Amino acid sequence: MTRDDALALDAADPLAGFRDAFDLPAGVTYLDGNSLGPPPRAVHARLARTMSREWGQGLVRSWNTADWISAPARVGGKIARLIGAKPSEVVVADSTTVNLFKLAAGALSLRPGRGTILSETGNFPTDLYALQGLAALTPERARLHTVAAEDLPGAIDGDTAVVVLTHVHYKTARAWDMAALTAAAHARGALILWDLSHSTGALAVDLNGAGADLAVGCGYKYLNGGPGAPAFLFVAERHQAAIASPLTGWMGHAQPFAFEDGFRPAADIRAQTTGTPPILALAALEAGVDLQLQADPAQVEAKGLALADIFVGEVMARCGDPALTLASVRDARRGLHVAFAHPQGYALVQALMSQGVVGDFRAPDIARFGFSPLFLSFAQVWDAAAALAEILATRGWDRPEFQARAAVT
Repeated sequence: MTRDDALALDAADPLAGFRDAFDLPAGVTYLDGNSLGPPPRAVHARLARTMSREWGQGLVRSWNTADWISAPARVGGKIARLIGAKPSEVVVADSTTVNLFKLAAGALSLRPGRGTILSETGNFPTDLYALQGLAALTPERARLHTVAAEDLPGAIDGDTAVVVLTHVHYKTARAWDMAALTAAAHARGALILWDLSHSTGALAVDLNGAGADLAVGCGYKYLNGGPGAPAFLFVAERHQAAIASPLTGWMGHAQPFAFEDGFRPAADIRAQTTGTPPILALAALEAGVDLQLQADPAQVEAKGLALADIFVGEVMARCGDPALTLASVRDARRGLHVAFAHPQGYALVQALMSQGVVGDFRAPDIARFGFSPLFLSFAQVWDAAAALAEILATRGWDRPEFQARAAVT
């Protein structure tokens, strides 16, 4: 591909107009929206209104007058449209890790005769840590069993209560066949819990079409909700009356402002909420979700996959460094990020950043690049691939300042 070819793709891109909706610094090609999305321009006015008018003028009255109290359900209902769910099945609450813990425990409550939580070796670490913590709290009730991805379907057995999987793997970008794995779990009487952190806003997800039971996801990647944005969770309507949450907070009570001593769970998705919702963070997240909803999910996925393919193709064609290997999948079932393994992966990412191309590093040797379709152009991605190839050809990564590890990689 030539750069003119990339420019021609940009001229025909139906999503090109979305780039102006983001507040991005000049001269930067941001290939890390899969880790932290950039701010939508609309978020500035939204936060200013929430702070000055709602909080500053309305004060505590804004729980009613600005309808703060409904924000978790309202924003959750909007996210539902991106993941193939009903508005009544999704709520914004807590963090992805906390939600995963809650729903895995809830799955155990729905399968009282079973005790195995099944996941894959090499799943995102925080997911495994949360599941390890759950199993350690209830050793007489539950155990975590992990197997290689290729062995996972066959490992679902009569003791499996829930299968917990990240839909798009954080390193390889491999995407599970959601419908097939869900069907495999159900055929053996197990439930399935999907982590959609690298899927929501990137791929065209259809939870109800796949028959999924439970799901969680974050708000700060492709939804552009800001650093540490609140997460969301999905519970299929058929499970809501029976699933039990291990964290029973006042917002999950059937009547939070009755102030009863005993907990009575709400009969719907609200039962999975806990404490007071973070209104400023929810306002920022809603601005990102509103922008995402303006795009056609099929076009978003198609463009993201095309951007990733161009990057991989150009890097592999130009790069003569035998130490660089593709560590992500290239088939149709994949997410929108690409991973390359290199012994100097960290320094390589730092060298690219010095030239205005922002990616990230994942230990031990992965240089990772994300392709957010709403703000990236084909020409930018072509140029980024050329920059990476040049750094590899000239050993541009081999400078002391690129070797010093920061706290966050």
